[in-house]
Amino acid sequence: MIKAFSVIFLTSLNIIAQVRIDKSAVTIAARFSPPAGFERSIAEPTSFGAYLRQLPLKTWNSNVLYFDGRSKNTPDVYVSVVNLGIGRKDLHQCADAVMRLWAEYLYANRRFEDIHFNFLADGKPRYFKKYAQGDYSYPKFWKYMESIFASANTRSLHAELKPVPMSKMQIGDVFIQKGVPFGHAVLVVDMAQNPATGQQVYLLAQSYMPAQEIQLLINPNNASISPWYELKNETIETPEWTFEPVDLRRFSEKE
Repeated sequence: MIKAFSVIFLTSLNIIAQVRIDKSAVTIAARFSPPAGFERSIAEPTSFGAYLRQLPLKTWNSNVLYFDGRSKNTPDVYVSVVNLGIGRKDLHQCADAVMRLWAEYLYANRRFEDIHFNFLADGKPRYFKKYAQGDYSYPKFWKYMESIFASANTRSLHAELKPVPMSKMQIGDVFIQKGVPFGHAVLVVDMAQNPATGQQVYLLAQSYMPAQEIQLLINPNNASISPWYELKNETIETPEWTFEPVDLRRFSEKE
């Protein structure tokens, strides 16, 4: 099979950057190579970071679908679509997608007792293990997640996550603003580093409103390394939201 590649040569980060996209690949790690001179950050095989790198992708040039089947025809927002169903309710939005991927990772590793999220109404956690009552099937898991989607949001998730400085960013960290009336959240799904300079880059994914499939974001301000973002301690402009360094937060592995 002849693979389809997209190669871009340009000047960025004080080096000649090369961004290669394997359009036939079906995971994040396989489809998106880091810029030339960069190497992917180390991620333990059972880590959240390793899980995110292997997220399945829809075929190249697929449109993001809303919960009702309509297409999100905005090529200036995303470069690829994660191949995971989102149900048929208007629930799987930005914070929901972040919680969903964290829960999917824990579920895949049978860490059922670690799957819990706080409801907005009372700030108290709802545990999957208690909800499941011994039924750990995926349909039961998805019903639990839809109950979380309906009762949690960026505000409740923001309160759960722990602040982290930009200099300590890891794959799986979240940029999140709780907002009034609405906030937004995007997830760091990959990282790479230039061993010669120490410079780091990262990939971002999101869902949005109305409920829609998870999408890998383009970098609207630096086409030279898009979809990678350069890690700097400054404002982060994504296609549909602007974040600040203080918005970076992280799930706690151990409570």
